[in-house]
Amino acid sequence: MSEHCASTFEQLANSLGFSCAEAGGPVEFRNPFGLENWTLPVLEVTIILGSILALVLAVIRLRRNGDPTPLVLWFGATAYLFIIEPPLYFPAAFGIGDSVDTMFAHNVFTVDFLWGRLPLYIVAIYPFMATIAYEIVRMLGVFTKHGALVGAACVGFVHHAFYEIFDHIGPQLRWWEWSTDNPLNQPMFDSVPLPSVVVFAALWPMSLAFCVRWFVGRQVDAGQSFTGIQLVWRTIVIGLLASLGTFILPLPATVIGMAGDTVRGVLYAAELIVLTLVAVPVLLRQWARSRAEGSGEPANDFVRIYSVVYLAVMALLWATALPDFFDATNGVTSNGDPVGNLWYTLACFVVAIACVAGVFTVRRGTGITSGTTGSAPAVEMPGVTA
Repeated sequence: MSEHCASTFEQLANSLGFSCAEAGGPVEFRNPFGLENWTLPVLEVTIILGSILALVLAVIRLRRNGDPTPLVLWFGATAYLFIIEPPLYFPAAFGIGDSVDTMFAHNVFTVDFLWGRLPLYIVAIYPFMATIAYEIVRMLGVFTKHGALVGAACVGFVHHAFYEIFDHIGPQLRWWEWSTDNPLNQPMFDSVPLPSVVVFAALWPMSLAFCVRWFVGRQVDAGQSFTGIQLVWRTIVIGLLASLGTFILPLPATVIGMAGDTVRGVLYAAELIVLTLVAVPVLLRQWARSRAEGSGEPANDFVRIYSVVYLAVMALLWATALPDFFDATNGVTSNGDPVGNLWYTLACFVVAIACVAGVFTVRRGTGITSGTTGSAPAVEMPGVTA
C-alpha cells in the first residue's frame, strides 16, 4: 500500500524502525520477541487481555442480569474508534489530506491492521479504558445520584488519570511517535500534544459515557428492556454521537485557539480544569456517602482487580524507563526518544490509585457483574441473544 505512504508517515515509520511501504497488509502478524523492545508485548498482553475479559463479563452481565450497558459501552467505544482513527491514518484517502497531515505513527506490534497503522492493542484499549472508568464511576453511585452529565464528567476525569499514565511513557518506549511539526498537535506538553491530553484522554470518554448512560444505562435502571435490534441501533448512534461530542466539547479551544498556540493551550488547559473542578468534589462526596450509606451499586470485581493489574504493569514499565528518563537531555533520551512529564504522571497515578481504593472501600450490593441498583430486579431482555 505504498500509494498511501504519506511523506510524514514515512518519516515517522523510519524513525520507529520500520518501512511504511513494507508494512504488511490488512492484517499482519509478527514474532512478539522480535519487536522494538520487551515493553511492547507486555503492553499488548495487558491491554488485550483486559479488553477480552471486559467483553466476556459484559456478555455474562447481559445473560445473568439483563443489563446490556457494559456491552453497549464496549461496542460503542469500538465504533467510536473506527469512526475516528482511519481518517487520521489515511487523510488523503478520506479527502482531507490538504487540511490534515499525519499526526502520529504507531510502532509495529505482534498484530497490526491497516498496513502498520493500527495495532490490535489500540483496538482493545478504547473499550478497555472506557469500561474501567465507567464502572468505577458507576460503582461509586455517581450516575444514580447525580445524573448522566455529571457522571459522564467524572468518567472523563477518571479515564484521563488512567490514560495519561500510559500516554506520557509511550513515546519514550517507542510505542508511537508524534509529528511535532503538525499544528494540530500544538502545543506540546513535553512528549504529548496537549490536545491529546484533553480531547482523547478526557473529553471523548466523557462524550461516550454520556451517550451510553442517556440511551441505555438510565433506562435499564428504570426497568426498561431492549430488543436486539434496539441495542444495535443504539450502539451505532452512541458511536456516532460520541464522535460528534468529541468535536463539540473542545470547540472553544479549536475555534478561539486559531489565534495561536498559546491561546489554544490555555483554553485546552481551562477545559481540563473545569472538568476536574466538577469531578473531584462529586467523586469525593459520593465516596464518603457510599461508605456511610452504601452506593446501591453491586461491585464489579473484574474492574476492581484488573485496574490494580493495569496500574502495577504501568508502574513497572515506568520504573524501568526512569534511568533513561533521568539521563535525558533537554527532554530527549540518549536514544533520541522524547520523555513525558513525570510529575503529571505521578499525579495521575495518585488519582487512579485513589479511585481504585474508593471502589474497594465503599459499601454496596453483591455480585460481580450486576449493573442494576441493589434493590432493582433483573431486567428481562426479550429478543436478545448473547
